Amino acid sequence: MKIVVVGGGEVGWSVAETLSEEGHDVTVVEEDEERAARVDDELDVQVVRGNGARPQVLEEAGVGQGRSVDILVACTDRDEVNILACWIAKRAGVRRVISRARGLEFTDGPTWARDFGIDVMNSPERSVAREILELLFVSSAVHTAELLDGRSGVYAFRVADNSALVGVPLRDLPVLYPQFAAIIVYIEREGKGAVPSGDMVLQAGDLCYLVTSRDQAWKMEEIYQVKKSRPLKKVMIVGGGKLGFQVARRLESQFKSLDIRLIDHNREKCERLAGELKKTLVICGDGADEILLRHEGVEEADGFVCATESDEKNIVLAALAKALGARKTISVVRRKSYARLDVPLAVDSIVNPNAALASVILWYARYPSGSGALPIIENADVEMLEAYIPAKSPAAGRAIMNLGLPRGVLIALIVRRDATFVPAGVTVLQKRDRVVLFAEPGLIPEAMDCLGIR
Repeated sequence: MKIVVVGGGEVGWSVAETLSEEGHDVTVVEEDEERAARVDDELDVQVVRGNGARPQVLEEAGVGQGRSVDILVACTDRDEVNILACWIAKRAGVRRVISRARGLEFTDGPTWARDFGIDVMNSPERSVAREILELLFVSSAVHTAELLDGRSGVYAFRVADNSALVGVPLRDLPVLYPQFAAIIVYIEREGKGAVPSGDMVLQAGDLCYLVTSRDQAWKMEEIYQVKKSRPLKKVMIVGGGKLGFQVARRLESQFKSLDIRLIDHNREKCERLAGELKKTLVICGDGADEILLRHEGVEEADGFVCATESDEKNIVLAALAKALGARKTISVVRRKSYARLDVPLAVDSIVNPNAALASVILWYARYPSGSGALPIIENADVEMLEAYIPAKSPAAGRAIMNLGLPRGVLIALIVRRDATFVPAGVTVLQKRDRVVLFAEPGLIPEAMDCLGIR
């Protein structure tokens, strides 16, 4: 396919790099000369320098009547540029247009996207805010990801040294814990990871990615970490931007008596936030001020969320809060390079809005029908497929164990009418079942063939 990516920042770079490596003809439009030069030097793509919201610039990139561009992805930091680029591209006949939207008002409902003819408009702040809340709810979880519109999720727990799971083969878990509906879809051990088989034996220190419901996640924490999450009583947030505001607002809506404190250095922004947030105490000050943090009771904080615009500041603030006694620290980090550091960071959890957005964009670009592979969590080498079993699928009426799925593929969840459950090998698939499948990279197409999904 011929794909145009408007924006050569972290998100655009990741999308262009991946699609180019998959063999697509990719053109990147970037106005900033330094970014454009870096893309030109390091990626196997065409580069057009200019403002992606200008028709003549897009035409130079191949967007125009009678041209052959299949997809345009607009992912700059400016919503107006993204929306206008998509509108121009759609009018020029581009089949599928995808837009990033930082302004939450653009994704509150379908109106904006529909009126501009945009096929997909995604706000990373919204999905990342949900992830942060899940990390606060289940304190021992290192990573989380939402599944099935929040009905289930992926939770990553490390196996504690004193956990009863140490030395247990995975196939024995349903026998030992029959009351819990959960399945391990990925295990990371000593820097390497894989979709496990039933004969794999758990070891202390394994990072296990489980698919389960939120209600079950609390119990999984007790089993894997041999400790319980205590109810949230106090959460502190540093950074009053879109993401910090979204986290505070979600916490307000879900907790009646939670002590929420948001710190930002900009007085004008604080005054606006104080008027928009009903239960949050908004504090104008420096989030790196130890005296201020101690005065606000950082040592009593169950969660400390660092959501400023600076990755470096977020990491340092999290380390400071941890040293001062905060129970769990979460940093918003937008650069991939920080996730590759060999030394461990003094942060309990890192969330990356750019990585989350890039994954969603790639999913829609690769699989316009909505059936396809989505890298579910950054740095975990596993993909997810969510799709319906077609009426004429050869898998309908057959047990999962008899489907011939390749090793490294697991069906983790099935939605059947109003019920959602973790299947066993003897579970018989039915037509119109909605399945959630996890697989090592490269195995999704074979799995789709087995299930009769196109």
